[in-house]
Amino acid sequence: MPLLVLDVGNTRLKWGLYARAQPNAELLSGGAMLLEEVDQLSRVLTKQPRADRVIGCAVAGAVVTARVCAEIDALGLRCNWISAQAEQCGVRNSYATPSLLGADRWAAQLGARQRVPDQAAMVISVGTAVTVDCISREGVFIGGIILPGFGLMLKALEMGTAGLRVPEGEISDFPTNTSDALMTGGALAISGAARQMHARLQARAQGDVTVLLTGGAAPKLHDALGLPYRYVEHLVFEGLLCIAAQQSQSHQST
Repeated sequence: MPLLVLDVGNTRLKWGLYARAQPNAELLSGGAMLLEEVDQLSRVLTKQPRADRVIGCAVAGAVVTARVCAEIDALGLRCNWISAQAEQCGVRNSYATPSLLGADRWAAQLGARQRVPDQAAMVISVGTAVTVDCISREGVFIGGIILPGFGLMLKALEMGTAGLRVPEGEISDFPTNTSDALMTGGALAISGAARQMHARLQARAQGDVTVLLTGGAAPKLHDALGLPYRYVEHLVFEGLLCIAAQQSQSHQST
């Protein structure tokens, strides 16, 4: 039976319907909506094949999560909301308090480990916020950084300066208008931080580091990152699939 996966972020809810609860399962359908529109979720999902399980991660807060739960309840289902663990799906969590690591960051790391086993990896997730997380060759999450995404950077500049409310620009080598200057500045700030983390991980790993780029705003970094990378559209979903498969195996063995 299909598995429904949910990623409730700071701005949008992403959903995917997979054929089964297994890594590399076929994605049957998927979509996204703004958090203001989550009351339409059950209506959208009734048009899809019925899932028998739901698993998700949420960082949007209790109020939004409760609204999503109400939509899932209307379908006669219950969502299994994950949280970061000390160890799961081949990844060991070295966060000072493991459970305080964002559930979406944790799921993305589990997805990365499935894609890149036995090699150091760095996950760059570009959304409302940007996270850069590092995984050792041995499968240990050794730490990561959080910085503002494009929208938050632009909003901060709008609030702190006069006359910067301009249309979104393009990334340029040498910007000659304010819109391009803002967009290029944001892209280089994110890319510079990512490259510094990559250099640190590479020095620690003493070998190759695979960079995985994900998140709704990831395409804005394609030409600015300055690192070889793989773009993975649904990395959080892939981590959730790993958790769901592990849980299924645990239930079968008990």
